[in-house]
Amino acid sequence: MKKSEEVNLNIRKASHKDVSLILNFIKDLAEYEKLSEQVVATEDILQETLFGDKSYAQVLIAEIEGKPVGYALYFYNYSTFLGRPGLYIEDVFVAEEYRGRGVATALFKKCAHIAQEHKCSRMEWSVLKWNPARKFYDHMEAKPMDEWVVYRLAGEALDKMAEL
Repeated sequence: MKKSEEVNLNIRKASHKDVSLILNFIKDLAEYEKLSEQVVATEDILQETLFGDKSYAQVLIAEIEGKPVGYALYFYNYSTFLGRPGLYIEDVFVAEEYRGRGVATALFKKCAHIAQEHKCSRMEWSVLKWNPARKFYDHMEAKPMDEWVVYRLAGEALDKMAEL
């Protein structure tokens, strides 16, 4: 099937019944990014953090002809300078055999609509420097934030900081 062919593409909000599917997509993304060893998430962790008493992120599932083919996971951040929330996309992933069919575009469009509905001033995400998806992001007119450097505290460094 080519991109120009008619496709029955649906984007829906994930439910607690999708936890196994979400974890599989996370593992597929990690494999693509050559980071599989970093995945420690489990179905129980995802159930608690995505669908428990406090949800920390939202997930969209992309389906073609009813078959799950990709996902996006996002959460809200906040800009003090703008005084408005932003939508941060943590993950967008489309199964390899479904790339080039508009699935990623549809996921980004859905995220953009959600951002507008929540009066977000911007939508942001991070991408590995080598990822060929950067051409797609450039085509969308997204701008790399080269002047910003991402810092991260994790593991022992985070524990040590929390002790101070």
